This record gives sequence, C-alpha cells and structure tokens, in this order.
Amino acid sequence: MHIDKAKKRIAKQIKKGFNGYPLISLEYFGATPDAATELVISFVVEEGAEPQAQTLACKLDAREDETIQSTVVKILERANVNTLTERSGVSIIS
Repeated sequence: MHIDKAKKRIAKQIKKGFNGYPLISLEYFGATPDAATELVISFVVEEGAEPQAQTLACKLDAREDETIQSTVVKILERANVNTLTERSGVSIIS
C-alpha cells in the first residue's frame, strides 16, 4: 500500500473519535522530536482490560515508513477496531 494512502486511512479512522471497544492507540517514540524511530501499538479489547502492546521500529522516521504504516492499516482491518487514537508528536526516548 502506498504511504499516502495508508496515512490517509489512519487519519480518517482517528477523526471518527471514540466509538467504543476494541481500541487501538498509536504512540511514536524517538531520540528527537523530529524523528520517530519506534511505534508502539496498544490494543485494548474492552474497558478495564490490560492493553496488549506491540513495538515496530525502523532506522528512519516511522511516520514516513511505508511498511510500518501499511502494517498499521492491516492491524486495524484484522482487529476490527471501533476506535483509533494517536498521541500527537514524538515522545522522547531517554
């Protein structure tokens, strides 16, 4: 899947807001605010359940990595999520 198409589908899902569970949240991490080298995907089946997390990493910016963004789209499709959230910006890895 092309990077722009994947990013557009992810953004569209985020814009829908909270629609119940299951819920997936995305959080980007990096050494600087300009480059996210890791993406942590958290999956919550129902309210009060412990989140399951998966980390995807790359050498460059994960927000612009076609493989990572396409993987996120596939995860959304397979998990049949109702809500997708994304933490804005890049969290700094210390």
